[in-house]
Amino acid sequence: MADKHYPTPMLDELENGPWPSFVSGIKHLRDDHPDERIRKVNNSLLGQLEHSYETRKGYWKGGTVSVFGYGGGIIPRFSEVGDAFPESREFHTLRVQPSPANYYTTDMMRKLADSWEKWGSGLQTFHGQTGNIMFIGTTTENTQHFFDEINEYGWDLGGAGPCVRTAMSCVGAARCEMSCTNEHAAHRRLVNNFTDDVHRPALPYKFKFKVSGCPNDCQNSIERSDFAVIGTWRDDMKVDQDEIKAYVAKKGRQYIIDNVTTRCPTQALTLNDDDTLTVDNHNCVRCMHCLNVMPKALHPGDDKGVTILIGGKRTLKIGDLMGTVVVPFKKLETEEDYESIVEMAEEIIDFWAENGLEHERCGEMIERIGLVNFLEGIDIDVDPNMVSSPRQCSYVRMDGWDEEAEKWFERQSEKASA
Repeated sequence: MADKHYPTPMLDELENGPWPSFVSGIKHLRDDHPDERIRKVNNSLLGQLEHSYETRKGYWKGGTVSVFGYGGGIIPRFSEVGDAFPESREFHTLRVQPSPANYYTTDMMRKLADSWEKWGSGLQTFHGQTGNIMFIGTTTENTQHFFDEINEYGWDLGGAGPCVRTAMSCVGAARCEMSCTNEHAAHRRLVNNFTDDVHRPALPYKFKFKVSGCPNDCQNSIERSDFAVIGTWRDDMKVDQDEIKAYVAKKGRQYIIDNVTTRCPTQALTLNDDDTLTVDNHNCVRCMHCLNVMPKALHPGDDKGVTILIGGKRTLKIGDLMGTVVVPFKKLETEEDYESIVEMAEEIIDFWAENGLEHERCGEMIERIGLVNFLEGIDIDVDPNMVSSPRQCSYVRMDGWDEEAEKWFERQSEKASA
C-alpha cells in the first residue's frame, strides 16, 4: 500500500479484547478499499481521531449544511484541524429514514452502499441511536449529489433538529407471533402525514413516534418516544392447557412455579394440581413474562388494539420520563381508526408547539402544566384506566372513586348511544 498512514497507537488498543471494534472497520476502508479517495478520507479520519485521544479534545464543529428544500436531516461536521488532516476537513452525516421495521432487500442495500461509496466515505451505521441509517462522512458539495441519487430510487432524509424525528416500528406480525396490531400501517401513516414536519424544523424540540406490536415493547417506545403506540389486548389471554401440561412434564412443576407463576407481578397465575394453569385475567397487567417463557401455551387474546402513551424521553431538563397513558385501548382496524390516531398526533403536536418552551420535550411540558390541562388542551376525556395501580399508589385518593367511575361509565354509554 503506497498511502502513508497516520500512526494510531491509542486507537490500536481499542482493537484488543473480545469485542469487535469500530476502529477495525475504518482501517478496513483505509487499507483495502479499491477507491483511493475513500482510503485517504478514512486515513485522515483515523489521524484526527488519534489526535483527539491524545489531546482529550474533540475537533468537530457544527455549521449549516442542507439540501434544496429541506431544513434538517444532515448533521454538519467541519474539522478544526483540517489543515493537519485535510481529507476529512468536511465530514457531514446524513440521516436516511429506514423502511418500517427495518425491512430491506439486498438490492436496496447494495444501491445505498454503491451511492455512498460514490459520494461519501463508505462509513455507514445500521442503525444509529436515532433509528436512521447513518451515512457518515461527506463534503458539502457531495451532500446534495448523494441525496439526489438516493431520492431518485425512493429514499428520504430523516429528522434532525427541533422537528418530528424518524419514526420506528418493531419487526411486527411478519416475524413475531405476539403482535397485536399492524405496526407498519400505523408507522407508515404517521410518517406520511408528518413528512413536512420531519424536513423543516419548526417545533420547540424533537418529537418521536415509536410503534411496538405488543407489551414487550421491543422499540422501548414507552421510555424513548413522545408518542408511543403499543399493541395490546383486552379480553382473556388464550391458554392451551395441553401445551401447559407438556411444558410441566418437560421442565417439572417446581420450574414452572419458580420461573412463571411466582414471577407474575400481580400473582394472577395459578398452577393447579392437575398441571393446568388458571389465569386471573382481571389482574393481568400484560407484562408478557409468562407468554415469553411459554409461547406455545400462552398467547394474546383476540380482542386486540393499541394503547397510546405520551411524553416518554431520556434525560434532558427534568430527567427520564416514561410515557403517560392517554388512550388505554383503541382498535386499529379501519382506515378511520388510523386517521383518528393521526388526528390525535396533530392535536398533540399543535398544542405542544403552542405551549412548549424552547428545548422542552412534550413530556416536560406535561409535567410543567399538569396532565389535566394537557388532556383538556387536546380534547381527550379523563379515563380511570389512566391511573397506574390505584390500589398501591398512596397519592391517589380513593374516597369518591366509585361514584366518579360510575359517572365515567355513564358518559361512555351516552357516547355509544349517540
